[in-house]
Amino acid sequence: MKPKSILILTALLIGLLIATTTHAAAPSGVVTLNLSPAVEAPNQAVKLWVPYPMSDAFQTITDVRVTGNFDASQVLRDPGSGAVYLYATWDKAGKKPSASLSFHVSQTDRRNTQLTEVDAPFPVPVNKYRESTTWVPAADVEMQGIAAKAVKGKEGTLEKAKAVYDWVVENTYRDPKVKGCGLGIPSRTLNECGGGGKCADLSTVFVTLARAAGIPARDVYGLRLSSPKEGDITSAFHCWAEFYLPGTGWVMVDPADVRKMMLVHNVKLKDADEWRRFFWGGDDLFRVVLQKDARGAALEGASAPLNYFMYPAAEVDGKMLNYFDSKAFHYNVTFAADAGK
Repeated sequence: MKPKSILILTALLIGLLIATTTHAAAPSGVVTLNLSPAVEAPNQAVKLWVPYPMSDAFQTITDVRVTGNFDASQVLRDPGSGAVYLYATWDKAGKKPSASLSFHVSQTDRRNTQLTEVDAPFPVPVNKYRESTTWVPAADVEMQGIAAKAVKGKEGTLEKAKAVYDWVVENTYRDPKVKGCGLGIPSRTLNECGGGGKCADLSTVFVTLARAAGIPARDVYGLRLSSPKEGDITSAFHCWAEFYLPGTGWVMVDPADVRKMMLVHNVKLKDADEWRRFFWGGDDLFRVVLQKDARGAALEGASAPLNYFMYPAAEVDGKMLNYFDSKAFHYNVTFAADAGK
């Protein structure tokens, strides 16, 4: 690339980042999930599971409201995956089933510019996020081999996590043909798909390789917009990742968004440093966390565990609806910003 072209591209990237952060002041408002699981005949039994958001260091969830014509509902937590969810049932849906979950969310800036590492063991509750599972196969020989090469010569959690992040950015790509956020199966992403996928696929690769390198890591599922907007945000479902850094705590990374921005703005890997820095360590985009970890979610009444739990899920007479297809499922998500925001 000629020097003049490099300067122009660099200026474009910086401009895009400035524009993004300028419009991404932490918003607050009401998120509403409207759900009407599709039934094909009267008197079918319907089960519905909806992610139930919780407050954390960066978001405050208040004024949670649940309405609908269901026969029963309750909020439950799956102890294995940590998934928290609304569970609603219709014994015999004689009329069109409907349910709504709304909540107010306020946020703080998620950027962490002071990543401090101390020489200390990981806290006991954090060690579970180093484990290999069916859903995060960190003990797999292939994953162990990739992780070892990625972190070779690196010392400490921070250096190793950054090396894994860089490896994922450099060895995967966003495939716009993938449905929804992807299946989130790391071996499939790296082998059958040649590194291609969407956010659930790429984030899970990071989490799996980080664990394979001995770093606590977990998937995060929620909603993400480059800037808040009024109205329908059903397409905003997004997955990213976190790793645990002694001395700092949980640190957000989003290699999938690096690859998305490269695709959207036609940026080559060698020219993507601005995006790599932007999505490392947290950002100030509009993000609502719906679930953390939530892998292999064993939901009450479900016929089988879910690989990951982010989308609303429903079964009609024991058959799982396609949650990637919000129109066929019959659900939408909306956002209404607070006045003056």
